[in-house]
Amino acid sequence: MPQPPAPPPPPVSGGRPADDGKGRAAGFFTRQTVFLIAVIAVALVAGGLAGGELYARHRADGILVGIAECVVEDGATISYGVNPPFLWQHLTGHYTNISVHTAGDRVQSADGMTADVTLEDVRLQDSADAKGTIGSLDATLTWRSEGIKDTVAANLPGVGALVTGVSTDPGAGTIILQAGSNSVTAKPVVAEGDLNLQVLDVSGPFPKDTVQTALDDLTRKLNDNYPLGIEADSVEVTGSGVIGRFSSRDASIPREDANPCFARL
Repeated sequence: MPQPPAPPPPPVSGGRPADDGKGRAAGFFTRQTVFLIAVIAVALVAGGLAGGELYARHRADGILVGIAECVVEDGATISYGVNPPFLWQHLTGHYTNISVHTAGDRVQSADGMTADVTLEDVRLQDSADAKGTIGSLDATLTWRSEGIKDTVAANLPGVGALVTGVSTDPGAGTIILQAGSNSVTAKPVVAEGDLNLQVLDVSGPFPKDTVQTALDDLTRKLNDNYPLGIEADSVEVTGSGVIGRFSSRDASIPREDANPCFARL
């Protein structure tokens, strides 16, 4: 009597998963789908964060560049610290590091001056008398000799118009204002947070006291216009001009009624 056929052998462990009857492996399809969904979700989240980061930077640029240009009365560019991500800084209103570089045409009344400013621990917290605080501000102001000449000419009626050039003596730490065959030798100095020009010698018809008073009026105008409690720390005479270093600590960000430049914050 013939024996019935033997049953088929069981599937080998690790072999191909059972077919779902539609020409595809159900287990494999499920794992693949979950993986693809996870990849797509991560890509969407990453794309959203990147888009938010770009939008936040674009919006902050528009506001902060406008404020900087209003304060210095010149073009400016802004850059930011990257830790934590800028989007988080923007959402919390706490900026760890902001750098400002100006175009170099002028800083307020000072022609031919460039400002490089670093602000740290900036917190936007609106209150009755301030829009926030700045933990520290450090600024380097570079004033070219030609700019000093133009500034003196524009701000000192009569005397300024006679100045034909400005040269520097880095060894002596002095600047020389030339007016034809006449000259004024002055030494940039820092006193009580102000940057002043101390007249050492005058060659020409003007009394030394008269020249000193005129230069005091000029430097007072420049010092009084610096915002955020900025004060001079040091000054250096170079071969091409004067470099002043300024700073401020725990400064209050003014409201628009105190300084219209900050109205957009």
